Amino acid sequence: MKKSFMKKIKRVAATGLALATMMGTLSACGGGSGSSTDAGSTEASTGSSSTEGGNGSSAFSLINPEDGKRDTLTLTVFSERANYSGLQEGWSAKLMKDLFNVELNIVPNAEGAFNTRMESGTMGDIVVFGSEADYMQARDAGLLFDWEEDNTLADYGPYIKEHMSYALEKNRNMSSDGKIYGLGYEVATNSKDLQSFFYTWDIRWDLYAKLGYPEVKNLDDLLNLFIEMKKICPTDDNGKPTYAASLWPDWDGDMVMYVKSTATAYYGYDEFGVGLYDPSTGTFYGALDDNSPYLQMLDFYHKLYANDLLDPDSMTTTYDTMIQKVKSSGTFFSIFNYAGCLAYNTAEHMESGRMMRSLTPSDASPIVYGLNVLGSNNYWAIGANCEYPEVSMEIINYLCTPAGRMNFEYGPQGITWDYDEDGNTYFTELGKKTNSDGSTVLEGGGFSGTFKDGQLQINMTTWSIDASNPDSNGETYNDESWKSNISEPLCDVDKDWREKTGCTTTNEYMLKGKYMVSPGSAYVLPIRSDELKTTWAQVTKCIRENSWKAIYTKTDEEFTSVVNAMKAQAKGFGYQECWDWSNEQAKARKAAEDAASN
Repeated sequence: MKKSFMKKIKRVAATGLALATMMGTLSACGGGSGSSTDAGSTEASTGSSSTEGGNGSSAFSLINPEDGKRDTLTLTVFSERANYSGLQEGWSAKLMKDLFNVELNIVPNAEGAFNTRMESGTMGDIVVFGSEADYMQARDAGLLFDWEEDNTLADYGPYIKEHMSYALEKNRNMSSDGKIYGLGYEVATNSKDLQSFFYTWDIRWDLYAKLGYPEVKNLDDLLNLFIEMKKICPTDDNGKPTYAASLWPDWDGDMVMYVKSTATAYYGYDEFGVGLYDPSTGTFYGALDDNSPYLQMLDFYHKLYANDLLDPDSMTTTYDTMIQKVKSSGTFFSIFNYAGCLAYNTAEHMESGRMMRSLTPSDASPIVYGLNVLGSNNYWAIGANCEYPEVSMEIINYLCTPAGRMNFEYGPQGITWDYDEDGNTYFTELGKKTNSDGSTVLEGGGFSGTFKDGQLQINMTTWSIDASNPDSNGETYNDESWKSNISEPLCDVDKDWREKTGCTTTNEYMLKGKYMVSPGSAYVLPIRSDELKTTWAQVTKCIRENSWKAIYTKTDEEFTSVVNAMKAQAKGFGYQECWDWSNEQAKARKAAEDAASN
């Protein structure tokens, strides 16, 4: 897409005015100790002209010649990862307005939105892909903006260009025309490091302690533990029945997400195609293979349901509803930290002697992902029809800076977090509350509303949470790595967990046990043929629908009958063809991982 001559003239004029007025505009969000979070006026600037330690944004602005101010823009953000529709609200909206005089209209990928946008030829202004295949399809259809056109990346994405060069080159190499159309997420500063674990096997440690710390070697032991937990805690804070776990279907993909993820958490096998992939050997395990890891975990959740330990609403609930049950003490367990300790461990719960902490079965080898300087397989992009790609690039660029990564993860600097005089990161008293309880109201600096309601609804990151933060004193973006947070136990339950495990942090505990590393590489899953896409859709729908039927069975005989019927039906739809494709791709992935390690 070529810009008009008048747009270029306007851009140059805007830059000159912005350079004259930018100083101090974003001092609040640029890092360093003692800075204020009142971002001030953005009448003629969207950031510092320097990429050195600050926000790294260029000075592009859209200046209204009548009053010399930058016009407010509303940009459409189509995000396949979003769970929200409408204008961004709350503290993130204020930051965007203060920084860029921009409002963001979030459009999620609901009810076939991707296909609709492909057909219309308009993806949006900023585009976030949760699917590598969708990204490549949109790119190949000419619906994405070339980041290097008119020097857009160099002029308006200088921090990305300087600090994420490996990820940019990976994207260039993915394109047959050698152009850059996007940026992978979860970029690392060092590929030799590991991400923090998020398959953390969280349980109600206070209940576990009351039961005398029974040994948990395998899933059978875990089932028995849950049976005993329900006996001593049959109802939640609202008087409703408790369960070991509450699942949700709205994140299901080719398989039932929670079932597949439990296999990943137990065996360390990564989701891949219509099954799971062993990163240590490159072996592919089809979801419906006899006694496959997926079917083993399906059987585990069937047993939970048969013992009244699985939330019966699991097949129809949503993620948000599930989280409310977790927060109401309605569950004992989660394989994920975000649906376990991160949601449950509020100040109120800890003060009352309740807390979720990790307890990994001794036979389990949870997966942990290697950091990757190339980034991972979700992508930031800009729509080809975006009228102001410079502004979109500036926003993505800012989110890639240390200040942007921190501000949109934890809230405004100086209000919820800051650096001390030695460059160590810490939460303010308000930040401690917002970080542990998203319903906390954000006050000060002109901000309002709860922390959760104001979080950036794009639901996408730039740097990995475990990447090094160059603005800090050797810490990462992950608050668990901050010196200020590795201190005294949070409560008596935390103290007990530390004494029993000999560990201070969750990551320390997970690294102390068995685990499986999934290394990063340049491997890219190719686009399936149209014929295979049709077969794939039928097979995976069969797997998802029948998996839920299998979970909701009361006897082992009924479970086996449903599974056998699922196998037969999926075979008729072309399961073997999907299996063969997945197996071949597993070999290609393993070759790429081996090459990256040499």
